[in-house]
Amino acid sequence: MKSNKKKQISRRISREIVLQALYAYEVNNKVNNLDVLNQDNLIFLNLAMKNHNIDKEGKNFVKNLYILNIEKSKWSRKEIEKKLENWDITRVATIDLIILQMMIVEMLFIKEVPPKVSITEGVEIAKKFSTDESSSFVNGILDSFYQSLNKN
Repeated sequence: MKSNKKKQISRRISREIVLQALYAYEVNNKVNNLDVLNQDNLIFLNLAMKNHNIDKEGKNFVKNLYILNIEKSKWSRKEIEKKLENWDITRVATIDLIILQMMIVEMLFIKEVPPKVSITEGVEIAKKFSTDESSSFVNGILDSFYQSLNKN
């Protein structure tokens, strides 16, 4: 049981590292108009991991989630836009948008993580890194995305 709890903690920290790296990537892209994954983008990930002692499995999870998010960024934003009712995506806080993208990508492309876990993790990360209202917003969008997966 302890190892499962330790893995959960490691995954939470891993997701937080990815969030921080994706935020740096997002801000840098707005400044430099970059929209492609390259070695320079991995600097954000390496800097975010620098102060965390995570094992090899954790590092693999972090790198995989980070790269998938960059590769699937345009797709995941379109998916989020479909779920926003009477709301323009440009009005969504950057941190909330990144959390949504990260968890949608995790739900669809990281098969070892159950989608309900991705939703819960997204909500908990929003509570920690965003506003009081963000966790409800994130939960609603992620749940809507999950429901649409089950219909297909």
